[in-house]
Amino acid sequence: MGQARVAIVTGGTRGIGAAIVRRLLADGYRVATCGRAPPDAPIAVDGREAEFDACDIREQPAVQAWVDAVAARHGRLDLVVNNAGGSPQAEAANASARFSERILQLNLLAPLHVSQAAYPHLRAERGSIVNIASVSAVRPSPDTAIYGAAKAGLVSLTTSLAQEWGPDVRVNAIIVGLIETEQSAMTYGSDAAQQRIAASLPLGRMGRGQDVADAVVFLASPAAAYISGARLEVHGGGERPLFLEIVKQDARQG
Repeated sequence: MGQARVAIVTGGTRGIGAAIVRRLLADGYRVATCGRAPPDAPIAVDGREAEFDACDIREQPAVQAWVDAVAARHGRLDLVVNNAGGSPQAEAANASARFSERILQLNLLAPLHVSQAAYPHLRAERGSIVNIASVSAVRPSPDTAIYGAAKAGLVSLTTSLAQEWGPDVRVNAIIVGLIETEQSAMTYGSDAAQQRIAASLPLGRMGRGQDVADAVVFLASPAAAYISGARLEVHGGGERPLFLEIVKQDARQG
């Protein structure tokens, strides 16, 4: 058997990121993730445990050191999943400069810095990058202007890097829709609101972390060998306008 493939997943300690880590472990990868605090419990599948390193991905020197350390530990790097991201809702008119900068750092600049640090290692293995974007990148909505702009930039970065770094490194993005996570109540409201949201979606349910993880594994696999610069939409058919109204109604009632 050949040497196990090695993957880096940012933001892999919970939510979608943890689902991606578990799926990659199940697929035979050695997986490293990072954060400012370790997960509550190690993420492991069939006796294979993900590595965790303390690293703030908004700090470029720390990112460079972490990526190089992972590649050195394993002698290779095959896949980078830029998953870390997110933003509390905020009206653009009232968003401070510091808030805006931090959102751009986390959702756009950090993926760029991770990708730059990983590029020479990925190039040696003909590896790939998968950027986790959001429907906010392609569907404007109130109170997410800064986050949406950052994710739109990430989609643009994806296509640009795919052209610049091909044929050695493939770069793709996943446009993620509504996903059930540990923080769903904070994002989508009460259980009743989430049920109404799920019923409003074309496929009749909200997504799960596993749905995104399966898409990551596909894009990183030989089955996607001729796919680069693409954006794969994982959103259950698209959100209908009712989604935002349900969230607003639930917030007023709460």
